Amino acid sequence: MSLNNLRTELKKNAHPTQAIILRKYFKTGKGEYGEGDIFLGIKVPIQRKIAQKYQNLSLSDLVKLLHSKIHEERFTALVLMVNLYKKGDVTKKRLIYKTYLANTKWINNWDLVDTSTPQIIGDYLYNFDDVELLDKLAKSKLLWDRRIAIIATFTFIRHNNFKPTFHISQILFNDNHDLIHKAVGWMLREVGKKDTKALKKFLDQYASQMPRASLRYAIEKFNKKDRDNYLQITKTIKSSNIV
Repeated sequence: MSLNNLRTELKKNAHPTQAIILRKYFKTGKGEYGEGDIFLGIKVPIQRKIAQKYQNLSLSDLVKLLHSKIHEERFTALVLMVNLYKKGDVTKKRLIYKTYLANTKWINNWDLVDTSTPQIIGDYLYNFDDVELLDKLAKSKLLWDRRIAIIATFTFIRHNNFKPTFHISQILFNDNHDLIHKAVGWMLREVGKKDTKALKKFLDQYASQMPRASLRYAIEKFNKKDRDNYLQITKTIKSSNIV
């Protein structure tokens, strides 16, 4: 099953009406974060089902697919890259990790980041490398690097290590993009699912510095009284490019 076969099969499953919906949902208009992205209109379960047939594709094939202008081709490339990473030995995992980092300009929408970053970047950093990389990504000019920085901490949260999430969240408090505000809030909420006391201790110190969107996401699972208390002490930070 070749790369060309995969591309042909994806195009055969194109749905023009769904493509219009996805172009709006992923903000592909002029000046929006997904400007110019091309969609075939294929739903995620179908993409994943198609991807299962192409487990034999090489990493170089997946990089070629990742460089596509078509969103679903990039998404499928990342699904296959995650699968290749999971099956690889340490040497293979490192190669995929390095390849991923070298190609973040093509991992250029929130769904592409979210479906692959914890499984590759998060896993590699947790098991084999130094989390200082996340500082560099969090300070990058590239929006998607910054989202990768915070979403990668999901892997650490799953192992009850909240320090990377708290640290990267603080770096990103002053970010000017709503996609980052929401990602920070989402990761903090995941911390709260593991340890509510740890999250509240963090919020008691930093809630007043947080973008309102981040705080709202972080406290979503709190009771109404606690939510109201935290919302009263936060400042509102204007967000750009609202999802």
